[in-house]
Order: sequence, then structure tokens, then C-alpha cells
Amino acid sequence: MSDLTLRAPRVFDGRDFVGAEVRISGGRFGGAGGPVGLLDEGVLLPGFVDLQVNGGGGVMFDAAPTVETLRLMSRVHGGLGATTILPTVISSGPEVVSRAIAAVSDALRAGVPGIAGLHLEGPHLAPSKKGAHDGALIRPMTGADLAELMEAARALPFLMVTVAPEAVTNAQISALAGAGVAVSLGHTDCSAEAARAAFDAGARHVTHLFNAMSQMGARAPGLVGAALDAAVSAGVIADLLHVDPVALRVALAARDSGIHAVSDCMALAGSEEPGFALNGRRVLRSETTVVLAGGAARQDRLTLEDGTLAGACLTLAQSVRNLVGIGVPEARALAMVTGTPGAHLGCGRIRDGASADLVWLGADWSLRGVWRAGLRLA
Repeated sequence: MSDLTLRAPRVFDGRDFVGAEVRISGGRFGGAGGPVGLLDEGVLLPGFVDLQVNGGGGVMFDAAPTVETLRLMSRVHGGLGATTILPTVISSGPEVVSRAIAAVSDALRAGVPGIAGLHLEGPHLAPSKKGAHDGALIRPMTGADLAELMEAARALPFLMVTVAPEAVTNAQISALAGAGVAVSLGHTDCSAEAARAAFDAGARHVTHLFNAMSQMGARAPGLVGAALDAAVSAGVIADLLHVDPVALRVALAARDSGIHAVSDCMALAGSEEPGFALNGRRVLRSETTVVLAGGAARQDRLTLEDGTLAGACLTLAQSVRNLVGIGVPEARALAMVTGTPGAHLGCGRIRDGASADLVWLGADWSLRGVWRAGLRLA
């Protein structure tokens, strides 16, 4: 049934707390609603929006860039609350990029729910800041790469491309931005001056702020400083492992808007497997704890065998818990997983006519329920 009325102690619309009732008709917000469902605690909010999702259910998208993988990722992440995701391909060869573009196009035509487009994180990055990416796959952008990306931007509803100024020219950034590509800076050791030049050329985003990038110093602000001093959006991995709580609070104090949470989820999301293969290397899962105001919380940590952080196994519900637990105001923490990232895709808000994608979080910020187009997911 997609006609219903949900009542909760609190409702967050993606920007503010508003009332305590949400009406759904025909799978969309608004209208007369239907039978009333009473939610006994917590908060009801739009479905999570995740702009960096590498895999799930045991599969990496770059390892199997197919519609079947996207169906699996949609199901797994939808069940974890992320009703809208941007499947992400980390640094890969040209054939993988081409297959990923085709797979997303086919999935959209097939009506796979929750697939918003595509995020290509590399391969046009700086080898010095490759992180867990395979350095053998990293390379400068060619004319053929540029042409394919511009064509893909015309075919997809949203295309984000993470690049390093060391591997692309500002003219290429301008061409991408002019074609509708959301250009993001990341995996770079660029100076603040180079970052500002890239922003002027059309880059409007920063990928996983603080991680795999030049840091902020007193006389060399780096990409971190440039991002905090510019009107660009930035994702952040809020597992409190990739970014220390102090650095996260400082960033949010420096920017009163534009910073959103990403999961950076790898294949192990929604899986109990202890590890997986990433370009011939082993990624291992271990359990750790993060310290919050309400006490310690257990969380997974993913690393290569040499200890390098290798993405995350994080849900956005856990991100909310972590953000609130280090003192971020509730409304801002909730906006960071709904309306703020959703602004780039035209979703993440409870407003009449929008698809009725919802998440119910309990009083302890645990995931209690998920609805997609008004239908509750298992």
C-alpha cells in the first residue's frame, strides 16, 4: 500500500523539524494520505542520499559493472536507509569506465530504484595521494577520456567525476563543467592556489574532505583550506576513523552549509564477510570503537593488509549517530544525510509531489524502518 499517513514524535523534512505527520498518496508525498501508522519514538525523515557508494552485498561496482550489481546495491543500501545512491567506480581502466556508464544507463531504463547517476572517482588522480587506489591505474586525462565523459554527462541524469589538478588541466575542468559534469577535487596534493584555479574553472565539489588530500597549514592551506574557504560542496566520511572529531567540528564551524556525509561503502556493506579482494589486494574488516557523548559505539574499520584505510563499511544512520555524538546539532546532522546531498540531485526533502522515500530513526539513532515510494522495505 502506498497511500498512508505516518505520525512520529518528530518529523524532519530535510532542512528543519516540522510537525509530526507525513501524508503519502500514490507513492508520493502529499495528498489525502491513507491509513495512519503510528511510530512510537524517534524521528521520521527523508530517505538518505549517498553520493559515494563503491559497492555492497559482497560486490564492488568496478569489479562487476553490470545492471545486476546495481540491483544488488539498490536493494542492500535501500535496506540500510540510503534510498538514493550514486554508484561509484574507483580508479579503473577505460573499459571498466565504459561498462559502468553503460550499466547505469541500462539500469535507469530498467527502472532500478534509487540509482541517481554515476560517480567516477579517478583514475585521473595524483599518485602521491592514491590511498587505497591502485597506482598502476592512475593516469592523466586524455582527449578520449574527456570526450567520453562529456558524452556520458549528456546520457546520465547526474555524473560526478573526482579528479586531481595534477592529472587534468583547467581547460578540461571547464569543458567537463560546461557539459554538465559535477567536477570534484580529491586524491590530490595540490596547493590552495591550484585548488582555487580549479574552482574558478568549474570544479564545485571536494571528495571525502581531509582524506587523501593536501592538508591545511599556516602558510600552505592546501585543498582542505581552499575547500573551507570557498562556496563548494564537500563530502566527509563521518565514521570518526577517517576524520578526527576535532577536525570534523572545526570544518563544520568553518562552513555553515555545503558539507554532507558519505558512506564511501565498499563491498562489505550489508555483508558479514571478513574481507574482499580489491585489484589483487586484500581488504580486511576489523571491529573498533568510537567515543561518543553517550558512550563508546562499535564500528567496522576497513584496511589493506599494510594498514591503509580502504573505504568504509559505514551506514548513514551510523553517521548521524556519530555526528550527534560529537556535538553536531541534530538538525544539521540529519540535513547532512538528506537535504544537503540531495540538493545536487533534486531529492532528500519531504515536499509535495516528491517520491515518498523515508527513514525512521529511533531515539538512539538506530534504523527502525525504511520506505521507498511509500512502500516499506524489509
